[in-house]
Amino acid sequence: MQFLMSGWLSTYTWRCDPVDYSNSPEALRMVRVAWLFLFSKFIELMDTVIFILRKKDGQVTFLHVFHHSVLPWSWWWGIKIAPGGMGSFHAMINSSVHVIMYLYYGLSALGPVAQPYLWWKKHMTAIQLIQFVLVSLHISQYYFMSSCNYQYPVIIHLIWMYGTIFFVLFSNFWYHSYTKGKRLPRALQQNGAPDIAKVKAN
Repeated sequence: MQFLMSGWLSTYTWRCDPVDYSNSPEALRMVRVAWLFLFSKFIELMDTVIFILRKKDGQVTFLHVFHHSVLPWSWWWGIKIAPGGMGSFHAMINSSVHVIMYLYYGLSALGPVAQPYLWWKKHMTAIQLIQFVLVSLHISQYYFMSSCNYQYPVIIHLIWMYGTIFFVLFSNFWYHSYTKGKRLPRALQQNGAPDIAKVKAN
């Protein structure tokens, strides 16, 4: 919501939006939101480190570690150089996706009472895939514009690369987790193929 209020629903065109380096209230609000977003990325990294140290089997994948290790450092540079403009679109989308994810995690923390309401787990990965498509499409506009005065094109290239790389990695995760059934509940995996086939059919 703060990303929207800091420009995306007011002065931004959703196309070639340069970074506003002025001291206007809206520009300063975007800087504050960007730093809060960065702070959340370091929290996610620490959460991943704790999972690894606790040796939670099957909870931490390569995708998980890579995703949460790369973003905090790259976002730190992004905020230092260009806090706002068209490069902040992916942060706005990512924040929205994380609201949905943490709703799921909050419900799952309630235990068995919430299990009937967690049928949409694999749809979270679908939402993440849609996120990377939206990010890549939005940032790809830059390559087709006759002119764009975005101040740091290197940020554009990095975002496009991230969107593409993470789309491939999350697609691979989807395939192995849900198509091949590796992330299905263990009880179903141990009961044999017929039960797994039923779950896939649903």
